[in-house]
Amino acid sequence: MALPESQSISSGDGSSPRIRLQTRDLGLERNSHWLFQNLELNIPGGTFVAVLGPSGVGKSSLLACLCGSENPTEGRVEFQMADEKHVRTTATISPSLGIIFQNLRLTVQSSVLDNVLYGRLGQYSLKESLLGFPESEKQEAYTILEDLGIAHLAYKWITQTSGGEQQRTAIARTLFQNPEIILADEPVSNLDTYYSGRVLGLLKNKALQEDKIVLCALHDPQLINRFADLALSLNPEHPEGWRLRKVHP
Repeated sequence: MALPESQSISSGDGSSPRIRLQTRDLGLERNSHWLFQNLELNIPGGTFVAVLGPSGVGKSSLLACLCGSENPTEGRVEFQMADEKHVRTTATISPSLGIIFQNLRLTVQSSVLDNVLYGRLGQYSLKESLLGFPESEKQEAYTILEDLGIAHLAYKWITQTSGGEQQRTAIARTLFQNPEIILADEPVSNLDTYYSGRVLGLLKNKALQEDKIVLCALHDPQLINRFADLALSLNPEHPEGWRLRKVHP
């Protein structure tokens, strides 16, 4: 159920996007029940996609398939970079993926700032990581914490912060990675209206200004209408009945 030709998605300035996410006949079966089937997506950079559906419909599972932490039952996921001739898979795109987990996965025996810095551990050797992060990167991480309203907690232990503050720390860690694709699983579930808008605004700007792709599981219709370019709805009764629609032209 791809978008009709009249609703095809392209870069806002008419140029080719730096990155594109495609799924081909993607399906996932669990406990003899299909969560989704024949899912066909073609998402270019610069796009914010809200993933919708009731609890248990498969939103988290879909994001897991897109990042490669869960293997689909059928079909495949592909990524195309504008400067590359070959197509990447979930295995080879991994360094360019940023994931905001629903269970946060923070290191509780570390500070808020250190948890953000850990987002780039994969870019350093063991020796370099033991020497500590450069001051320039610490300042960059601190700036992201400022954007999320928790810079004053930078040197607090994670255990000394609230659930909403921990969620913003996990978001800051992903933004600090500077990924090409951001997969966010209910990233504002513990946040009030103000900070929900602030977080989604940052994610929207990442897509719009830096030609990135954001897929975000959301529930709130107001937030979806405010920030999403596309809405992907999964159907709990009909796994092939998914729907992709434009929210903003």
